[in-house]
Amino acid sequence: MLTPPKLMKAFLITAVVVFAFGAKVNSAQAERIKDLASVQGVRMNQLIGYGLVVGLDGSGDQTTQTPFTVQSLTNMLSQLGVQLPPGTNLQLRNVAAVMLTTNLPPFAKPGQQIDLTVSSLGNAKSLRGGTLLLTPLKGADGQIYAMAQGNVIIAGAGASAGGSKVQINQLNAGRIPAGATVERAVASPFATSESLHLELNTADFSTASKLAEAVNRRMGPGSATPLDGRVIQVKFPQNANDRVAFMADLENLDVESVAPAARVVINARTGSVVMNRMVTLEACAVSHGNLSVTINSTPQVSQPAPFSQGQTVTSEKVDISVKSEPGQVMLLEGGAKLADVVRALNSIGVNPQDLLAILQAMKAAGALKAELEVI
Repeated sequence: MLTPPKLMKAFLITAVVVFAFGAKVNSAQAERIKDLASVQGVRMNQLIGYGLVVGLDGSGDQTTQTPFTVQSLTNMLSQLGVQLPPGTNLQLRNVAAVMLTTNLPPFAKPGQQIDLTVSSLGNAKSLRGGTLLLTPLKGADGQIYAMAQGNVIIAGAGASAGGSKVQINQLNAGRIPAGATVERAVASPFATSESLHLELNTADFSTASKLAEAVNRRMGPGSATPLDGRVIQVKFPQNANDRVAFMADLENLDVESVAPAARVVINARTGSVVMNRMVTLEACAVSHGNLSVTINSTPQVSQPAPFSQGQTVTSEKVDISVKSEPGQVMLLEGGAKLADVVRALNSIGVNPQDLLAILQAMKAAGALKAELEVI
């Protein structure tokens, strides 16, 4: 039986062990394979088509400025057995030429319906209320993979009268839910190949190695082999009927996360700066001054004296001033945590555009321990 002092000591030891174990568990995060990688060959394929939208309320293409709309309509009517007299000048306002785009999902089978995006190609004012005529959708190989037809849905509204116009959202592009029907399936090596290749979303040798280790622990030694920093080869079961269950088990395996490379992403257009938790800062001194140029322009008019037969002369008085504010040298303490880096950068008190130049200078001086990426 434990006495109170011994009981208290045992409780403290247990608490320390539990705390240490919990800290270890919290520090090691895991991600599923489906969040880290994708299966090579299992992807979407883009489809595109050209068609006509009819039934518009006078908001279609102006045929005098879009001759391809008239040509397309003439060809369609000839295929339907309607021959127009030579020299017929069509003046239609309820037809619009459109481009159709969609994505063919992986493992799509004939008869499956997919959503479709319809975009005006000419100068139509609106596609609201229009109906897309039967149009083939082709892939990059020129083969027809789907057929599209249906009513266009426009998430916008507009009105005009007396030279005034009001418009909400986009009227020249819309969608047709389930507007395309798959007619041809894309061949996939999933059911015939002896192995599959997992492609990491971000190339990293450490992640590739840990992913292969996780697969080998679950599926057996030799099941996975990392080929490089992005691709991991995994052996498929011999029985083709077990491949779906094998993939369901594989993509839900947990892989210990690897610390990402220290990186600072800079958007030069908006001035946005984003950095991850691995960014560190060495002690450095920063001096940044502001330079401002001010230009004031004042129009002036010189009138001639009476009866002098002179002319009025207009001139412009321009005052240009340049103001330079000397920068104060500030010491930035080194920081091993992201919070310390943010606190040090905030102490400079500069705007985002100036921060871009300071970060680049810190990187050149070796004080910023991170990779700079400008987008």
